[in-house]
Amino acid sequence: MSRIGQKPVSVLDGVKVSISNQTVSVEGPKGKHPPLKYRPEVTVTFDEAQKQICVSRNNDDRASRSYHGLTRSLINNMVIGVKNGYEKRLEIVGVGYVGTIQGKQLQLRVGFANQINVEIPAELDVTCPDQTHIVVQGCDKQLVGNFAASVRAVRKPEPYKGKGIRYQGEYVKIKPGKTAT
Repeated sequence: MSRIGQKPVSVLDGVKVSISNQTVSVEGPKGKHPPLKYRPEVTVTFDEAQKQICVSRNNDDRASRSYHGLTRSLINNMVIGVKNGYEKRLEIVGVGYVGTIQGKQLQLRVGFANQINVEIPAELDVTCPDQTHIVVQGCDKQLVGNFAASVRAVRKPEPYKGKGIRYQGEYVKIKPGKTAT
């Protein structure tokens, strides 16, 4: 049995859940999460008295077992996201490397001849507290992580001087140059 799939998802205060036609919709103080269409191998029920969402599988097939824990984790991430939200912090390291926001675009000058413009999705809130830090916030965990990864991929930290865009607190191992003996 899936240990994760068996645990019920507790619905936090201020979160509204609706289940219909194999679709789970969650709405809370941080916004409305895009609806999740779950697989027919699992069944999702909402108990309003106990404020819990239970995920159960229909049989013990391999596909049913694999979707059991996954569906429960996705629903749990939705509930946490609309209540508390998710956040990723990036830092820009390098002389002359800066990031700014102009309208709905994140402008990055990270050592290329031209500045790079990254379109900000409407569901996310992206801010630059200063020129070397970027904060990505939203209620969709996958969208926040995906956008932060795409910004980091513009200029990954290089291993000799450590210049580039990295997650806050990320350790970059610096290699010795060719002059080191």
